[in-house]
Amino acid sequence: MKKSILSLASALLIAFSANAQKVEFEEYKLDNGLHVILHQDKSAPVIITSVMYGVGGKDGDRKRTGFAHFFEHLLFEGTKNIKKGDWFKIVSSNGGRNNANTSQDRTYYYEIFPSNKLELGLWMESERLLHPIIKQEGVDIQNEVVKEEKRQRTRPYSNLLPEISKNIFKVHPYKDPNVGYMDHLDAATLEEFLAFNKKYYVPNNATLVVAGDMDIASTKKMIEDYFGPIPRGEEVVRTFPKEEPITKEFKAKAYDENIQIPAIVAAYRTPSFKTRDSKVLDMISTYLSGGKSSVLYKKIVDKKKMALAVQAANVSQQDYGVYALFGIPLGKTPLMDLIKEIDEEIVKIQTDLISERDYQKIQNQFENNYVNSNSSVVGIANSLARYHVMYGDTNLINSEIDIYRSITREEMREVAKKYLNKNQRLILEYLPKKK
Repeated sequence: MKKSILSLASALLIAFSANAQKVEFEEYKLDNGLHVILHQDKSAPVIITSVMYGVGGKDGDRKRTGFAHFFEHLLFEGTKNIKKGDWFKIVSSNGGRNNANTSQDRTYYYEIFPSNKLELGLWMESERLLHPIIKQEGVDIQNEVVKEEKRQRTRPYSNLLPEISKNIFKVHPYKDPNVGYMDHLDAATLEEFLAFNKKYYVPNNATLVVAGDMDIASTKKMIEDYFGPIPRGEEVVRTFPKEEPITKEFKAKAYDENIQIPAIVAAYRTPSFKTRDSKVLDMISTYLSGGKSSVLYKKIVDKKKMALAVQAANVSQQDYGVYALFGIPLGKTPLMDLIKEIDEEIVKIQTDLISERDYQKIQNQFENNYVNSNSSVVGIANSLARYHVMYGDTNLINSEIDIYRSITREEMREVAKKYLNKNQRLILEYLPKKK
């Protein structure tokens, strides 16, 4: 009876996500190369205007790291028609809110307004693209802002991924932190910032998403009026060096003054999130540590009481990914004992098929994540931009779940055997540092 109820619940969830959650959208390009995606949703009087640029921490001169993150701040400084310091005032005084974020691969700006402020949102983003004010005064101010932001990053273990990346990537720009090195920013000239803006913040390296309560025809006209006149830029060409495969386990140590308990990580270099194998690794992660009923939690935290926390994470990016197995010991548990326990579970996945019940549980979790990701117009706007800019396929917002549904237990075994071997990894000890 239990199995029947589980199967029925799974079937209902799949049916709901397949039928009720399809995201309708329209996409086209302006003559200057700006990619436009429109998603109409009249369920609430809200509109999102957002722009995702194909520029992130990996881009730019390696002697001038952190420019994309710096520009995330700098491009709020003001424009030809928006006075310095007025950007946030304009947004809030019109009932809106806005934000931006930068990864190694892209930068995303967005505004959320009442739907009658659509034109304001479009105008502001076109101003950011066409008329940014980049002067030495603004550069100096934002340099201090970025430094202060870095100083305030005191969350325990928050520097773990940059330390993994620094060691696991030898030549690819992912080896450098997304926020860059402060001495690089200090040494940068105004001319270098202007050149970076001219190269990457151009319509043919940008995707505009408008989502929410709007009239399609009038929205298209406003987009043409505000963005159409912006000149096309030079095409962005990237030729990043390729990483050699890891063929022998190696070790490193990193120190963090914001932790009191050490951590241990086994990290593997994995393929781009565009690949099917990356999605299989997502499923393996969920099997290993997706909740308190997961394999690693039940064994190492709950039953053996060897760890305070344990996690498997597939941190996949556009060019390469990192698969990390992470543990924080309980009491005097030796760090390598945690790795030994984790390795036993990896070998099981590589040797035997996971149970049908566990497989179905993973599928249910992915179905639930899919439904949740498309449950708000804000989330939909982000996903539409991300799938186009990062994957080159906007319709993955609807079809990616089908890829996960099609992944088999046999594939999980084969992918674990392909990527998660001891001779392919970094062992990183993440240790407390005295202040």
